[in-house]
Amino acid sequence: MPVRRRMNVYFETGLLNEVSLLAARQKVSKSAVVEMAVQSFLTGDDAGQREAALIRRLDHLSRQMEGMDEDLSILGETLALYVRAWMNARLPMPPEAQEAAKARGQERYERFLTVLLRNLATRDRFLRERSRDIAAFREHRAVTPSPDGPDGAGRSGAG
Repeated sequence: MPVRRRMNVYFETGLLNEVSLLAARQKVSKSAVVEMAVQSFLTGDDAGQREAALIRRLDHLSRQMEGMDEDLSILGETLALYVRAWMNARLPMPPEAQEAAKARGQERYERFLTVLLRNLATRDRFLRERSRDIAAFREHRAVTPSPDGPDGAGRSGAG
């Protein structure tokens, strides 16, 4: 461990407050913040380090966006296939029942739009709800052991 020596330094009040806030945010001492700043100043690579960090962050965001784009494409294709299958599965009906079916269809569509708009307004989306359901299920399963044992092999067998 390197030997540390004391040095008294004077700062303007505003700068000292910023150092204190940064130290609190980073959960380090004020001395550590000042030491890092001086080291960065002496090596002169602060701009290069910031640029490298920014590039790493942008690369990470780019990969996340690519994954989200793929997920969105899969979701859109899944919905399109479901709607096509649902439409093709409709049974033909006699002409006298078509008007009543159209009215029921319009009512269902209006209810669908109402639910869709409410979900979009509250930002509580269906997929986010399902993600929370899955997380809760996994957490419950991790806490509650299966009656069949950890490997799921069951107790009934040649034993």
